[in-house]
Amino acid sequence: MRLGVLDIGSNTVHLLVADVYPGGRPLGTTSQRTVLRLMRFLGPDGEITEEGVRALEAAVSEAREVASAENVEELLATATSAVREAANGKDVVARIEAALGQELQVLGGETEARYTFLAVRRWFGWAAGQILLLDIGGGSLELAAGPEELPDAAASVPLGAGRMTVNFLADDPPGEEAIERLRAHARATLEPVAEAFSGLARPDLVVGSSKAIRSLARLTGYSDSGPAGVERQRMPRSALGSWIPRLGRLPASARQELPGITPDRTFQIVAAAVVVHEAMRALRVDELEVAPWALREGVLLRYIESLAWH
Repeated sequence: MRLGVLDIGSNTVHLLVADVYPGGRPLGTTSQRTVLRLMRFLGPDGEITEEGVRALEAAVSEAREVASAENVEELLATATSAVREAANGKDVVARIEAALGQELQVLGGETEARYTFLAVRRWFGWAAGQILLLDIGGGSLELAAGPEELPDAAASVPLGAGRMTVNFLADDPPGEEAIERLRAHARATLEPVAEAFSGLARPDLVVGSSKAIRSLARLTGYSDSGPAGVERQRMPRSALGSWIPRLGRLPASARQELPGITPDRTFQIVAAAVVVHEAMRALRVDELEVAPWALREGVLLRYIESLAWH
């Protein structure tokens, strides 16, 4: 059957259409993205402004039309931290549902981490052993760890790249002092999470799963060819750390000229780099590998699994 997953995130509204069947690998047919950067549309009380809500309505209406044109049989619509934490979230959800013509599932941070962890586990397989996952979006950073398909620990902290850019790195370029303030904030926020994860087994594989991490890996890491010719990207913490001062000195218009930094990520990439670097430091991670699958694939996989048992 043909399924669609609509992921309404803090940075983009992303529709993934895939052909699926129980026991099989999802085969993506269409991927459609609208860049919103919702953190730009937050009012003084933490509400999404009318302009932001209208942009959301337009993006989900367009996604619904694409899903219809692609003959999607079931559309799984989810929203993450930007909608979840907005002061007017209930009203925003109602308007999104009206534009979609169906119910919207608002995911909690830990649920988001668990779906993404499932996707990562399926991608790398049981042989990967103990996995530690880092996933940064526009509004939050998710972490999860464990040796199974369900993580032993999952956490979500409000350290998303868009949120941190608005709160700490509003100037362009942000400069060294602002970066140090963000670094200190990220370190303090991550301290209790790192403490909670410290009792787990050391990971056999550390995985990064997000567009921002993929961009940073292209900039700072290296790649080789894995099984079946699939490219494997790795990102050393030391290389990421050495790039942060350079990124902080460049204006956004120049950052997008760097390898891997797309125009829609150029504003938030400095904050993403600082937060991911601090997360790797707090969790004593020297290097991570990038996963091609993330939240959308996790939602698909969980839905396919539910079909297989009926």
